[in-house]
Amino acid sequence: MSTGTKETGSYVLSGNLVNGGSAISCPHGGRVVPASAPSSGVRIDGMPVPTAADVFTVSGCRHTIDRVPHPCVTVRWTPGRDSVLIDGSPVLLDSTSALCFSAALVPQGPPVVAATTRGVSSR
Repeated sequence: MSTGTKETGSYVLSGNLVNGGSAISCPHGGRVVPASAPSSGVRIDGMPVPTAADVFTVSGCRHTIDRVPHPCVTVRWTPGRDSVLIDGSPVLLDSTSALCFSAALVPQGPPVVAATTRGVSSR
């Protein structure tokens, strides 16, 4: 689902809504998923819609530094201040700022959200 473009003051929000069917990976190819079922009851195409309040984990990251494994284990999303809310928490767009972190909380780069081919635009 696309939220379309929303002008908010001096910047524009746009992007596709992240949902349970979105393919998200860390920059090293690990799979990113919500740690538990999204807390909201909102669904798109039958798939739950996670928000910034949900915890996301990474599995299968093969990142190494000097041959020592330093895999991504979590993702932290930083939605804009004028985001669309579900139950008081910002929804996630494929354009929402985020970083993947190691177990030592070292930032390891942004997650990759695969483009979706379906969507609904609103303005």
